[in-house]
Amino acid sequence: MDDGPHTIPDIETGGFGDWDEMFGGSSSERQDYEERTPTRNSEVIDSYPDCAQSYGRGYTFLDVFNSDENSKHRAMNPYYPFSGQKDWEVGSWLLRSELSMGKIDSFLSLDMIKTLPLSFHSAKELRGRAEMLPSGPCWMSQVVPTAHPTKSPIVLYWHDPLDCISGLLNHPAFHDHLDFMPCRVYSTAQRLCHVYSEWMTSDDAWNMQSALPRGATLLGTILLSDKTNILTMMGDRVAHPLLISLANIGMSTRLKSSLNAFVLTALLPVPKFIYKKKTHLAAREGVMLSDPVGHSRYCFTPLVSYIVDTPEAMMLAAVGGKTSPVTMAMYKQFGDPFHHEPRT
Repeated sequence: MDDGPHTIPDIETGGFGDWDEMFGGSSSERQDYEERTPTRNSEVIDSYPDCAQSYGRGYTFLDVFNSDENSKHRAMNPYYPFSGQKDWEVGSWLLRSELSMGKIDSFLSLDMIKTLPLSFHSAKELRGRAEMLPSGPCWMSQVVPTAHPTKSPIVLYWHDPLDCISGLLNHPAFHDHLDFMPCRVYSTAQRLCHVYSEWMTSDDAWNMQSALPRGATLLGTILLSDKTNILTMMGDRVAHPLLISLANIGMSTRLKSSLNAFVLTALLPVPKFIYKKKTHLAAREGVMLSDPVGHSRYCFTPLVSYIVDTPEAMMLAAVGGKTSPVTMAMYKQFGDPFHHEPRT
């Protein structure tokens, strides 16, 4: 199996066929479009042909985890940089709690807690040990210039959104909950009633896949934002967290908050400042990413959904009052029986 460097195929010159020959591109899910696949509910499924192929060996979550500089220490102590299981349990609870650094220091200064053989004795030491663990995407920041003076500089913090998408796609927890193949589901063999459930059963997913090169993998990107007070370790500040997820993850899995299927990709001081250059490039030209089992896939990441409440939708559309954020209709026209022009 070839583990050499992966290059983006030359689509215009038919280079994708060369890639198939080089890597032996395959798709375990491939089905003929005309094949009728009955289900237990007598539904019939037409799957999109020649899509979501894998190209050689990529990497798995454990490959990345074991490439960390501290992996040699974890071979002897799986809880490193903590001294052991109990030390890790206390540290994990404190890190996951909503306690500020000052309150963590107060907790660790209690006489009873001082008798415990902990490897950390302050919130700063605890944070230092947490930062030694294998990390996800790195935080980046930039000061946003403004025409008017402000109390403090407006800082935009973000993760590379493509790194967030890669982490979701590669996460082992979603291995059995990812769907890479657009399909059309019908209630009967006569194909008279089209059944819509997951995003991959939608007409949009089918049409987007048809615009991609043969064998490419469609990754539908979902954005979500909501105004939030950030208190822990940040002071009483307000920001607009921007979270990202994949429409390929099953809806029942994606909506479980405990599974963290939405990843924080940015903290927006003002909604119009959104870092999205690399995701636009990946959506237009494609990028090689690895799935949970380490298969390398040629992926495209179009934005398919943006989840916001009404006040944020108004701000993003730069409209006010009783105006539609998605069309040119005013509130007196909301009951009209026809579609108004879209707001672009």
